[in-house]
Amino acid sequence: MRGLPLHAGARRLDDDCAVLEFGSETLILNHDTMAEGTHFRADADMADVAWKLVASNLSDLAAKGAEPIGVLLGHCLGDGDEQFLNGLSEALHTFNTRLLGGDTVKAPGANVVGLTAIGRATHTPVPSRCGAQIGDEVYVTGTLGRAMLGFEGASEHLGAFHRPNARLAEGRALAPVVTAMMDVSHGLLLDAFRLAEASGVSIALEGEAVPVASTERRADALRWGDDYELLFTMPVGKNPPVDAAKIGEVLSKGFAPLTLDGHPLVNAQGLGFEHR
Repeated sequence: MRGLPLHAGARRLDDDCAVLEFGSETLILNHDTMAEGTHFRADADMADVAWKLVASNLSDLAAKGAEPIGVLLGHCLGDGDEQFLNGLSEALHTFNTRLLGGDTVKAPGANVVGLTAIGRATHTPVPSRCGAQIGDEVYVTGTLGRAMLGFEGASEHLGAFHRPNARLAEGRALAPVVTAMMDVSHGLLLDAFRLAEASGVSIALEGEAVPVASTERRADALRWGDDYELLFTMPVGKNPPVDAAKIGEVLSKGFAPLTLDGHPLVNAQGLGFEHR
């Protein structure tokens, strides 16, 4: 798609959001789609699907330090519509955003839903994936692996999988001080790999420094995804204004974009969830 006519705000499709400047305001736009069989099971509670659809989109806005304005919904009509609307209402009220409109269709086959989230930047320049600087420290919010354990049925982590949070307040607090930021949706290792590539640097991670829900499943937790935490870089010596763990450092670009405990990871395959 990079060969298509791109708006400057598309950031060459290297980021999760488009950034559009209008007078004194900067708009942040993101679109995510969820498909039955890929992102949720056929027997999933559609209220949970609606919640996660909203949260995953707003998580991308959070990584830009944005304040949500509203969302546009694309919905495939079918079984579970009432539950979907209930979950959508709960999510919109919880995250203090509003429905702007959208479209509904009736179609055979697997259910597919999509959401476009629109927000306004609370700080400019808007954080991106490409700003990490040599010498920066790498941080992550929260505890990774909770969604994985919830997916597997662990009762204390079910909410992390079915109804994740979007770190909107943390994103707004971090936007003025980070050099690069993105959310952790596809797995920490894969997302750190992508941040390093976008910034033209290498990132060295310390696996034991990453907060995980199960130390026995640390390797899985670093790859599983669906955590919707914030991964960010900051200049050395500065303290994050939110609770976050220091998990690594930014180095000059080397043979591998990412190292884990000194072991080079030279390609993205197997580091997390990819849509291909």
